[in-house]
Formats: sequence, C-alpha cells, structure tokens
Amino acid sequence: MSSRVATKLRGTFARGLFAAGLFMSCPLAMAQEGQQPKPQKEEPGLLESVGKWFEEQGKKVENFGHEAGIAAKTTVDGAKNAAGAVARIPAARVVDGHQKCQNAPNGAPDCVAAATAMCKAKGFESGKSADMTTADVCPAQVYLQGRNSGPGCKTETFVSRALCQ
Repeated sequence: MSSRVATKLRGTFARGLFAAGLFMSCPLAMAQEGQQPKPQKEEPGLLESVGKWFEEQGKKVENFGHEAGIAAKTTVDGAKNAAGAVARIPAARVVDGHQKCQNAPNGAPDCVAAATAMCKAKGFESGKSADMTTADVCPAQVYLQGRNSGPGCKTETFVSRALCQ
C-alpha cells in the first residue's frame, strides 16, 4: 500500500470517527437541554468574606473584654481578702530560740507549750512552733567511751523558731 493511500485512509477514518462522535453526542445534548439547570449556591465574594471575618473577630474581642473584666474583679477581691488576713495578724513575728519540748503522756514531744514559753520570754502572749530540732542526749560516760549512742541515751526535741503573737 502506498503512503498516499494510507494517508487518505487515515483522513477518512478520522473524519468518520469525528462524525460518529457528533452523532452520538446529539442525543445527550438534546437530553441536557430538556433538563432545567439546578440553581447553584452563590459563594460570597472576597469583600463579603473579609467583612464576615472581621465581624467574627469583633465578637471574639468583645467576649475577651468581658472575660478579662471578670478576671480582674476576681483578682481584686482576692487581694482584698489577703490584705484582710494579713491585717488580722497585727504583731506577728518569727523569733529564734532554744526551748525543750516536754514529752506528752503518749511519749511524743509536746512542742506547743515550748513555743508558747519561748514567745512569752520575748514579750508575746502566744506562739506556734515554726522549726524544731532533735538531738540524741547521752550521759557523759557514753561519750567518754567514744560512743554517741547506747544505754541511757534519749532523743530530745527543741523548738528553734516560733511564730509569736
């Protein structure tokens, strides 16, 4: 087959395919014309979107301002309450000393009496222990033997700092 004949056949074949495609698409086009187009949602334009965004941000700022006002009021109330609590401790002071705690009937050290005694010695009416120290106290014979514990040793507790009023 010559190239001329082949080119002519290809052209005829291509035109036939084109015509068949047109013929097949005509019923589709006619069917689509019979259908009514569905209304599409209108999407907002750029300016409308920006305006809506600013409106939402404004609402958030208003809400933030309201919340900040509530937080500030709560903080002020808390500060007033704290100032009132400090005012109720008119002459409280921490003092240092060394007051032995006596043992209670159950064997535990009773440091409330020791703290009060320490504060009364400094001119206050009452006190509470703020810091305590414990020590093992042994007879001299134990220390002379080179030991720091053993028979005759006992643990003593001392108030070393008290909050006095």
